[in-house]
Amino acid sequence: MAGLQARKPVRFTWQILLLQLLVVLVLLGAGIGFAFLLLGSEASHEAGTKALAIARTVASAPGVPDAVAERRSAGTLQRYVAALRDRSNVLFVVITDDKGIRLAHPNPERIGKPVSTDPWQALAGKEVVNVHQTGTLGASIRSKVPVRWQGRVVGEVSVGFDSDVPQEVLSRRLGVFLAFSAAALALGLGVAALLTWRLRRQTLGLEPYELTGLVSEHEAVLHGIGEGVLALDPAKRVTVHNAEAAELLGAQPRDGAPYRELELPARLAAAIEDGREIDNLVTIAGTRVLLARLRTVRRGTRELGMVITLRDRTEVETLTRELDSVRGLTDALRAQRHEFTNRLHTLSGLLQIGHTEEAADYLGTLTEGATAGEAVDAERVADPHLRALLYAKTVAAQEKGVTLGVGEASLVLGRVTDPLRVTTVLGNLVDNAIRAAALGHSRPCRVEVDVLSEGATLHLAVADSGDGVPESLREWIFEEGMSTKDGPGHGIGLAIAARAAAGHGGTLRLAGPDSANEPGGALFLAVLPNILAPEVPK
Repeated sequence: MAGLQARKPVRFTWQILLLQLLVVLVLLGAGIGFAFLLLGSEASHEAGTKALAIARTVASAPGVPDAVAERRSAGTLQRYVAALRDRSNVLFVVITDDKGIRLAHPNPERIGKPVSTDPWQALAGKEVVNVHQTGTLGASIRSKVPVRWQGRVVGEVSVGFDSDVPQEVLSRRLGVFLAFSAAALALGLGVAALLTWRLRRQTLGLEPYELTGLVSEHEAVLHGIGEGVLALDPAKRVTVHNAEAAELLGAQPRDGAPYRELELPARLAAAIEDGREIDNLVTIAGTRVLLARLRTVRRGTRELGMVITLRDRTEVETLTRELDSVRGLTDALRAQRHEFTNRLHTLSGLLQIGHTEEAADYLGTLTEGATAGEAVDAERVADPHLRALLYAKTVAAQEKGVTLGVGEASLVLGRVTDPLRVTTVLGNLVDNAIRAAALGHSRPCRVEVDVLSEGATLHLAVADSGDGVPESLREWIFEEGMSTKDGPGHGIGLAIAARAAAGHGGTLRLAGPDSANEPGGALFLAVLPNILAPEVPK
């Protein structure tokens, strides 16, 4: 109906609290009822047992059997019974003969008359205990004992307590029990409240339907995306991960294990240790280039842990490097076009002003010379990928004021079977060398590259005229994030090159500096086995 709003459901924690209270109350109620029955039975039993003991005492008291046998009513028996009744606080003490005729009774007017309850079990020699009967003195709990004289039953003694006496005992005992029950109820309330508070804290105050939704969303997000997800608790232990994270890291995270067991990349591990959030951190895990993000998760003021997302950037990095190679060739062609345009303009100008001899000399110089990009000929370096890379890097070096030369000893007779790996290793080494030479203090700025084939193995050597690698960094130069340059964005090229070289059993190392090595500064040596075809295809 319009205007009516759905009633807000009771919170789950309150339902749990009320359910716990209900259970406590039901248990206490059942306990109190059981105790009432048990204590009532015990009180009646105690009254009957006490009545039996008094009846036995009266039946065996000196003079009583004789007086009963002689049927002497009132007199001594009546006085004895009255005194005993006053001392014992019993409702009555009645003595009869073997016919059930009263010989002593609290009411003297009833002496000589038959008793109102059945005396024949006691007169038959049996003791009767805890009998709830109603006589002339009202309801009572009574015991009956035969009176024996010279081996035969001559009468019986009946002793009774008022039925209210066990109730008084029961009330006193129940009072104590109820006090303990109240304490138990208070303790139950406290424990239930504590458990409710604990449950709310553990579930962050979420309702069951909200938790169900979160679990569904968790599974959908965790396993439905193409990124690796790794979650850590506040103690930096693994709590959640997906299959993509295990594949990208090359390790199987174990729930509850410290993050150090995963051997994460150094910069990512340092960010986790410092609790520092990071964005788009390019890092290396095994042979993969990863893009990592780290976020601290909070709910209110409470820190819940960290979430790390990992993206595989290996293919992107590969495409980027291929694009860099193409861009390098494009820049080289652009520079070459400008160079030839300038030469043609010069030649045209000389001819137009009539300096034909100077134009002829200039043309001869052009035909005898060669551009820097033409320094690598096909006879010494047969593979076109190597020639194109060296050509592009030569032009790029010229634009930065660095002379790049290919050593005279360079000789590659085979054809490269994995151009991407060679481009990754040699391209990174040459780029670093050009940058180091340009920033170094030595002039002129030079980079020298040597390439040499040995069967299927390709040897690379890249030297620069820069300031070299500090001794303190030489051991760590191939570690991710380690660089001699300041500022972000460095420290990844050599690490990628080292991993690319090691991909098929190759090596990359830093040699020197050696004063005999020219141009000197830093010398990197790479060995790439099984990278060349046995011979150049014809």
